[in-house]
Amino acid sequence: MKALFKGARAAGLELVERPDPVAGADEVIIKVLRTGICGTDLHIRKWDDWAASAVSAPLIPGHEFYGEVVEVGPLVHDIAVGDRVSGEGHIVCGTCRNCRAGRRQMCIRTVGLGVQRDGAFAEYLSLPATNVWVHHADVTPELGAIFDPLGNAVHTALMFPLVGEDVLVTGCGPIGLMAIAVARHAGARFITATDVSAPRLEMARSMGADQVVDVSQHDIREAQAALGMREGFDIGFEMSGAPSALPAMIDNMNHGGRIAMLGLPSSGFEIDWGKLVTHMLTIKGVYGREMFETWNAMGAMLQTSPVLRESITRVIADVIPARDWERGFAAAESAGTGKIILDWTEL
Repeated sequence: MKALFKGARAAGLELVERPDPVAGADEVIIKVLRTGICGTDLHIRKWDDWAASAVSAPLIPGHEFYGEVVEVGPLVHDIAVGDRVSGEGHIVCGTCRNCRAGRRQMCIRTVGLGVQRDGAFAEYLSLPATNVWVHHADVTPELGAIFDPLGNAVHTALMFPLVGEDVLVTGCGPIGLMAIAVARHAGARFITATDVSAPRLEMARSMGADQVVDVSQHDIREAQAALGMREGFDIGFEMSGAPSALPAMIDNMNHGGRIAMLGLPSSGFEIDWGKLVTHMLTIKGVYGREMFETWNAMGAMLQTSPVLRESITRVIADVIPARDWERGFAAAESAGTGKIILDWTEL
């Protein structure tokens, strides 16, 4: 099969021939139709410090995908050849305390698809059946390919009740944009989004943000004034990892405010711990998706809400033939773009 392959612990990827995967007794083989390019994949291609510390190479990267089941192992149930699927990219041990308690997203021995195990930048992929998600018929290949990052957005956005709440979203990358749409769908009152990219802020408006703030030019309090807010924000989604984002969010939260933090900081930074205590704020780290409550929630919302489905699909900036993968990676690295997807039917 053709696959994007990292053959050594160094920068770069190559489109080469690799052996077809073989299904274990409890696994399925999936013919990959689409894959999304994630920030993780950009790190792996560059082979930066994070990649060198976390990634097992040689490796086929890629963890955001949509495909068709072409083979099932003898111990597989409830999945059939021909099913259209995506998959949870965190493969868990099943025996640690969290796994046994049903908190599989907190497994201490997680193996990442496309990070420590061959992934989805290939014509075929093997995956444990327990990680496979079978789609409803109205999910397009492109939409199915972004269920993984959509799950990040849904997990973050639904961390705290949203009905009637004022929400601040810092960081308008694809996941932040999808979180805005989910918050609007879930009944938030006012949503304010921040970034430093004009195109992304314009996209935030189209996803349902009431106010957008270029934080390189303006203060978040200006948005509060424009919306007629008398108090600070009730809920925060920190999606950027920028060192200035969380301190700014804390400064703009109401007493008792709750923050879901998905953005991974690239370096340390200081926050006002006194304000955190005296304003009785909650900060909760968010990673990945709940297995599989988040998948069920996002599947149900998309199945029943054409408006939300249209909004989420709007995040997709381009679908590029897999043979032109270098152009796809270049587009994904450019500032201000939405989600880039590779089409594996065009090699």
